[in-house]
Amino acid sequence: LQLVESGGGLVQSGGSLRLSCVTSGFTMSNLSDYAIAWYRQAPGMEREGVGCIDNRGYTNYDDSVKGRFVISRENAKATVYLQMNSLRSEDTGVYQCAIRWEICDEDEDEYGTWGPGTQVTVSS
Repeated sequence: LQLVESGGGLVQSGGSLRLSCVTSGFTMSNLSDYAIAWYRQAPGMEREGVGCIDNRGYTNYDDSVKGRFVISRENAKATVYLQMNSLRSEDTGVYQCAIRWEICDEDEDEYGTWGPGTQVTVSS
């Protein structure tokens, strides 16, 4: 499996960005069988979970992004999206998507494949 993120960039505080996570390399399955999580890592900080969407489309979010970020999936395009609104300087970081079978998990070690990441910079 391969994951590639895109859509990052520089945005002013209060602005919006939509990140995409394009998946490929499925053999006997497809994206609809999997959960996709979004993580981010700010400079000098540990990686943290942003949110996740499971194979049924149920989502969960970290408290820091609830009400501002929305995760959605388009299985036909093998793509998961992270819509980020009302961005703040503390949202700056490298955003990565990760995949695991069916159900979301809080433990990042449960995700076997990760994308390389896309940089998001929010200027205040």
